[in-house]
Amino acid sequence: MPVQSSLSGSGSGSGSIQAESTQSDGRSFEQLRNECLRKGVLFEDPDFPATDASLFYSQSAPVSFEWRRPKELCTDPKFIVGGADRTDICQGQLGDCWLLAAIASLTLRPEILARVMPPDQEFDSRYAGIFHFQFWQHNKWLDVVVDDRLPSVRKKLVMLHSPSNNEFWCALLEKAYAKLNGSYEALKGGSTMEAMEDFTGGVGETYETKSAPETLFTIMKKALDRGSLMGCSIDITSSAESEAKTTTGLVKGHAYSITGLEEVNYRGQNTQLIRIRNPWGEVEWNGPWSDGSREWSYLDKAEINRLQEVSADDGEFWMQFEDFKRNYDKVEICNLTPDALTDDTLHQWDVNVFEGNWIRGSTAGGCRNYIDTFWTNPQFKLELKDSDDDHHLCSVVVALMQKNRRKLRKEGLDLETIGFTVYEAPDDEDQVGKDFFRYHPSKARSKTYINMREVAERLTLPPGKYLLVPTTFQPHQEADFLIRIFSEKKAAALEMGSTVVADLPTPPMPTPPEAETSEEKGLRRLFDQLAGDDHAICVRELQQLLNGVLSRRKEIKFDGLSLSTCHSIINLMDVDNTGKLEFQEFKVFWEKMKKWIILFLTFDTDRSGKMSSYELRNAFSAAGMRLNNQLLQLISLRFADESYEIDFDDYLTCIVRLENMFRAFQALDKTKRGRVRMNIMQFLMLSMNV
Repeated sequence: MPVQSSLSGSGSGSGSIQAESTQSDGRSFEQLRNECLRKGVLFEDPDFPATDASLFYSQSAPVSFEWRRPKELCTDPKFIVGGADRTDICQGQLGDCWLLAAIASLTLRPEILARVMPPDQEFDSRYAGIFHFQFWQHNKWLDVVVDDRLPSVRKKLVMLHSPSNNEFWCALLEKAYAKLNGSYEALKGGSTMEAMEDFTGGVGETYETKSAPETLFTIMKKALDRGSLMGCSIDITSSAESEAKTTTGLVKGHAYSITGLEEVNYRGQNTQLIRIRNPWGEVEWNGPWSDGSREWSYLDKAEINRLQEVSADDGEFWMQFEDFKRNYDKVEICNLTPDALTDDTLHQWDVNVFEGNWIRGSTAGGCRNYIDTFWTNPQFKLELKDSDDDHHLCSVVVALMQKNRRKLRKEGLDLETIGFTVYEAPDDEDQVGKDFFRYHPSKARSKTYINMREVAERLTLPPGKYLLVPTTFQPHQEADFLIRIFSEKKAAALEMGSTVVADLPTPPMPTPPEAETSEEKGLRRLFDQLAGDDHAICVRELQQLLNGVLSRRKEIKFDGLSLSTCHSIINLMDVDNTGKLEFQEFKVFWEKMKKWIILFLTFDTDRSGKMSSYELRNAFSAAGMRLNNQLLQLISLRFADESYEIDFDDYLTCIVRLENMFRAFQALDKTKRGRVRMNIMQFLMLSMNV
């Protein structure tokens, strides 16, 4: 079920939503601090210890780091000195300029900063060596606790630090973010947008300056006025250009934050200026409107004071907007609401949120290029009933985010290449099949498939029903994802393929001996050869019988049915609970078996003797059983091989067990409401008997 909520145009203030504790023991910051104060000890975080493992996962420490508390680095440590400001931020030895650019933007919004850095944290009487910060992750706020032991060399901080040697808010914030993502090394390289969203829960938009709309300055000015966080960067063509300094003082492949946009009267003309900050705290633009340049002499003092122009090498500088567009390639805007920045009116948006997975062999179908598996991706239906107030279309922002990939880097897993496609949805279908996508064009899609944490697009669609398909580019790539669908008017949304139901026909009465077909007479002869005086066969005799019969069918390639499969068959067909099958029971099973064989051959399209695990949904549906994505993923992980294929024995085991469980559940569901109650004994008896 989707989680529904609303985002207001005012943004999120501190204390708006309760954050969840991330500590492994479940204790909150207050509980941990109070315990330390009671015991008279300083907090040492067991979840993020002061060891090299918290720094690096792919290399050993290049030098011997010392973990020191602020009181061991200076005589009078402060959490914040004179207010948290963008000039407090100096990059250390870690390649996380993208994070620092986002922090610089964050300082421009004190109410949001107060959410990320809760108040009542200082080195005073309540000091216990513990601090906490709050970050948005995957549709919820998390409270991250850290101790204040910081990596240093010769009593100097080596990571993010403040120019003032007694100010520590930014160093501790970086440590908390490193803990959230697994290590300091996990913060190497990234998008400013990623950190902006983690600080706000906002949604991002990206503009290429060389192909941006003519109103880009206005869009960015409105964004800044509304409290959006913004960053910019210069593209690189090779890794050798990363953080290379240009002759104009700009740095390629480096994340900057945008801190101001203004218009001034320069020599009788209206001139647009933009203020940018280098998170290094140094290295600035040296062209027109740089610190101390002659352009400033043409402004009156009031204008200079309004812009607070300071000629200092602090990493922050002004430049003309046209120069900005010529020199920078990308602008990233994180909106606290997804309001259209070309519109003067703030709206209240409705949001639907879904979480899902791409699991190889079942729901990791890849993009539209892979039509045979594309349809198996998770599908979501969106119904847009009412158009926006100002035109006859519906404004929608779709944001697809892959989860936890930065934390998974140490396991060799990096960002997948992701995107999404939108189709006009057919009526009353629970899961759209392959043929639909073969013959129907898309109505909208993400601009590109890209290995970013989030892909977001602003769409305008006519009222109607739409089908959203999020995918990785290649099939068989596994990842967890989050989808946020923002709409100006309230919209209904649901995950498709979520129904679990079985329509199992009542088994036919077996034919009397005198009416048996020649096939049944042949089966009876084999059966009688194996059965004893009780005229019934046990599980091993059933295995021998079925293997003998099926081995004669050349279209089925398998190494024989397992004993486990035969146990499941007896449990399904043994109506008199003898633990054996009589011939009448076996005849009923054989009719089922023939239908299941036909289904298997139908989906064994290349006649390899195996069927693709991606076809399980269709095979089970044809057998009268509809399963949701979670069950299909579980079955695929259990039965599919490394090539995402299932042989006949595993297919038969699976379909027999499913029918067993459905029939057992239906027998217990007396009210036909899809719910049963059972005690532990009933549950164990049922589960052990499948």
